[in-house]
Amino acid sequence: MTFSIVARAGDAHGVAVASKFLAVGAVVAAAEAGIGAVATQSYANLAYRPQGLALLRTGVDAAGVVAGLTAADPGRAKRQLGVVAATGAGASFTGDECHDWAGGQAGDGWAIQGNLLAGPQVVSQLRDAWLAGEPGAGAGASHPGGDPAGGPDGPAGAALASRLLAALRAGDRAGGDRRGRQSAALLVVAPGQGYGGSGDVAVDLRVDDHPDPTAELARLLDLHTMLFGRPDPQALLELAGPLAGEVRELLARVGHPAAGDSPEALEAALAGWAGVENLEERIVPGKIDRLVLEHLRTGAGAAGRV
Repeated sequence: MTFSIVARAGDAHGVAVASKFLAVGAVVAAAEAGIGAVATQSYANLAYRPQGLALLRTGVDAAGVVAGLTAADPGRAKRQLGVVAATGAGASFTGDECHDWAGGQAGDGWAIQGNLLAGPQVVSQLRDAWLAGEPGAGAGASHPGGDPAGGPDGPAGAALASRLLAALRAGDRAGGDRRGRQSAALLVVAPGQGYGGSGDVAVDLRVDDHPDPTAELARLLDLHTMLFGRPDPQALLELAGPLAGEVRELLARVGHPAAGDSPEALEAALAGWAGVENLEERIVPGKIDRLVLEHLRTGAGAAGRV
């Protein structure tokens, strides 16, 4: 009833999943930074998630986790399971009683599985899109519309989220769940890459009920990247001279005037506005991110000004 990919990139681990099932993200995915990721589906056994991560913490490889979880489960013939560990090949399991078409593939750092699919091409297209997104593999290496900092040279969590989403959408275009579409989810963890650097959950997005859930998931990831992505050093401008004057004027227009003429007052006003707009992760002292500048211009009715 579902298709998913679990994968690793650098020190990031994640799961992307879509299904004709309400709120699939609440059921399938589990991941722990520096440890690995698990996807349980097809009459999902929710115990696989904590038990799988516990086994991974002890150093059991992905194939060993699959073997251990399924051996202890009397309902394994109806289950599907995908696992990646901190190193080595991923592992995928499909029970003999899963609904056709059902199957999976696995390779170094990834595993893909699906059931009730339009056909084996869904898994193959997921695989091809995942591999095409490997850094250095060409144009597929980043998520179109995303922040450059989320591309293959950016933080591992952001880069993995883009690759997972691209693979998921490729599987959807290949037919996906043959019953139709309803929900999708994306979970990525990486050490210290959560909000404000205070956690490990880099991305946790869910589309619970939507006619085109993977497209909606892409919209949410773009929004997440804009709001919470780290600024690209190449996209930072010096907050000085005429640009500082423009920013001061724009902030006044949006109701956040600087309390004085000093650079410090301007930076404080910009930070205050950014906090209201949920852009605080993109604030850099003495500089302004181009994305932040364009958002400010748009908010002040000055979009497109150079």
